[in-house]
Amino acid sequence: MDKHHFSPPLNFNRWIEDHAHLLKPPVGNQQIWHGSDFMVTVVGGPNQRTDFHDDPVEEFFYQFKGNAYLNIWDRGSYERVDLKEGDIYLMAPHVIHSPQRPEPGSLCLVIERKRPAGLHDALQWSCARCGHLIKRYEMQLESIVADLPPVYERFYATSDDERRCLECGAIHPGRDWQTWHKTLQEFHPS
Repeated sequence: MDKHHFSPPLNFNRWIEDHAHLLKPPVGNQQIWHGSDFMVTVVGGPNQRTDFHDDPVEEFFYQFKGNAYLNIWDRGSYERVDLKEGDIYLMAPHVIHSPQRPEPGSLCLVIERKRPAGLHDALQWSCARCGHLIKRYEMQLESIVADLPPVYERFYATSDDERRCLECGAIHPGRDWQTWHKTLQEFHPS
């Protein structure tokens, strides 16, 4: 291969077919290339989350199959950004967001830059009633596929008391995303 190319051309449809079994819960995402300056991943649904990602770099989303949305925490309130099939979206650094992919078989291409040493990502969990921060974990992200699941498990291992909102007293339901989303809809209808 020529030294000026990172890889030979890739048939994206064939890659999707070959990796379809990996684009399902519980992880739902796979990185296409490794060792690049870009983290290029495909994320599949269904997947509904209660965590929010604080990404120190821009994220590019191309919702190429099905629909999805992002819950965003901004200036004291929850917002929703819908990603319909065919939509692209460029998100600024440090937008506190939670991708939601409720449709089985939905697929999104996500592109973001590799993080330089010392530039940290964070996952955080907030109260669905009032939005108050409950837990935040910062990390040096190298692999979206490998580095995030241990952080989820760390949060899920916390006690009810550790997940109690210091603002309103509600207890974050941990893994129970259905209860969290029901509470979010009740207190913050979209």
